[in-house]
Amino acid sequence: MSEIFFYLETVGRVTGNLHKIEIWFVEHDDCYYLCSGNEQSADWVQNIQQNPTVRYAVGTSPESHAPLQSGVATVPSDETLVAAVKQKFEAKYDWSDGLIVQICPQSGP
Repeated sequence: MSEIFFYLETVGRVTGNLHKIEIWFVEHDDCYYLCSGNEQSADWVQNIQQNPTVRYAVGTSPESHAPLQSGVATVPSDETLVAAVKQKFEAKYDWSDGLIVQICPQSGP
């Protein structure tokens, strides 16, 4: 069975170009969570700090996933939430050492 990845598309903070990455993820309370091993220095994290509107999909390859969905990215400050998400990362990947980023579906039209 192929591993399922999260495909994140951000808007470049300098160029304005679209940037896509494949990254590990976990789900929790109707949102997706990513973990940046480079903390705040990761380009994708810096991009969402500049523009939190993102697009995303989940699948086994860039070609296999459903159409991109709109979402909003934030860095959660709720320590209980972050701890729960890190536990899920540990259970799934045996790793959780990084900055947790929340991606929730964008509501509205």
